[in-house]
Amino acid sequence: MKYIPTVGLEIHSQLATKTKIFCGCPTAFGGESNTHGCPVCLGMPGVLPVLNKHAVELAMRMALLTNGEIQKRSYFARKNYFYPDLPKGYQISMFEFPLIKGGYIDLKTENGPKRIRFNRIHMEEDAGKLIHVEGDIESYFDVNRCGVPLIETVTEPDFGTLEQVSLFLNQLKELLIFSGASLGNMEQGNIRVDANISIRPQGQKELNTRTEIKNMNSFVNALAAIEHEIARQTDIVEQGKKVIQETLLYDPVHGIIAPMRSKEEAHDYRYFPEPDLVPVFVDDEWIDRIRSELPEMRNEKRNRFIQEHGLPEYDAEILTTSPDIAKYYELVIGEGADPKKASNWVMGEVLRILNETRITIDEFKVKPSMLAELLIMIDNGSISGSMAKTVFDEMASNGRHPKIIVAEKGLTQISDKGELKKVIREVIESNPNEVEKYKSGKTNLIAFFVGQVMKMTRGKANPQEVNVILREMLS
Repeated sequence: MKYIPTVGLEIHSQLATKTKIFCGCPTAFGGESNTHGCPVCLGMPGVLPVLNKHAVELAMRMALLTNGEIQKRSYFARKNYFYPDLPKGYQISMFEFPLIKGGYIDLKTENGPKRIRFNRIHMEEDAGKLIHVEGDIESYFDVNRCGVPLIETVTEPDFGTLEQVSLFLNQLKELLIFSGASLGNMEQGNIRVDANISIRPQGQKELNTRTEIKNMNSFVNALAAIEHEIARQTDIVEQGKKVIQETLLYDPVHGIIAPMRSKEEAHDYRYFPEPDLVPVFVDDEWIDRIRSELPEMRNEKRNRFIQEHGLPEYDAEILTTSPDIAKYYELVIGEGADPKKASNWVMGEVLRILNETRITIDEFKVKPSMLAELLIMIDNGSISGSMAKTVFDEMASNGRHPKIIVAEKGLTQISDKGELKKVIREVIESNPNEVEKYKSGKTNLIAFFVGQVMKMTRGKANPQEVNVILREMLS
């Protein structure tokens, strides 16, 4: 490479609180426009914000998981700028005295370990949302997001490759989700990425002029935008021109970078301490309590699944994709299901339904106890594996218990040896030619006899028992 790219990231993550950062309005996604608002959200004269303590504690979890230093005293500030989705005319954020300083995440890249340092993690409120309808000369404002609690993770310019950016974003998202700090749902805007990018010639130590790409709401878009901007800056330098410091937007539909504002138009935010909020004081006792309450993280959970439940690494990896899937699996085996069989069904049938219907595990109609009941029925020979999949699909559709479905549809498996022998004897007597061929050495005809038995019993015969009895009777 002729030029070395340098990237720094600013990641805005919505904290998983039920109410907003300075008022009691709900943070739930998907409500009707302008129904989650109040005078505090709108910055009406005379109102006073009150800090959400739980939001501070969720931010502290991220500090402990990223080796950051929680400040004993931090302050909120007013960040002043005008924008139509900012009803107060300012945003309450942190500036000189953030809640968390420093920290880092260690990556395992193809070229060895790489440490990404944090400059800070600070708290702030979100702005509202502007809705632009194509063909309409007006835009619409939704207040629901105003005041939603965020943390902004600001890294040092430590990224040199897209691989490092990708690994970091995924690792940070994993920490956010498993710590319970954020839901991490990018489709709902829970995580948004800004990137600062510059390039410099090989051998040059000092960084060149940077640009900033704002408000990328998917990791795929963020990586594509950074790649586009590195190529754009390279073309500019190759033409003998200078890169202009400016703020950019990425259009993922057309794959282009568009300017938002230049350096000359950059805002002077005129930060000053928020007069309506007292400083945030954090003592060692509070930090120790938050540390003791940290949930089990993904690596710990994955290793425990391997050791305690005897699962292969692949299974443990898939089952710990999210805390909710891992919890569902453990509830299934807690109801008496075999750990490996439960793993196969959760990875296969459960995730299949979730992907097809685009629902969460909380919305899934087959509760853990119901899946465990189905798996136990397979183990004790009540139903066959193929029947179980039919029953499972109906369970997923209507949420009914497997025993009820099996009884109504008459799907109970035939495992009684006396009853099976009667059917098998009839099959043998009806197929003398195949019997002679089997006895002469064509033992693969066993599959034919099994098929005939299954046909006569309409798939209800226990295939394992059928195989054993058939071999005895044919010999």
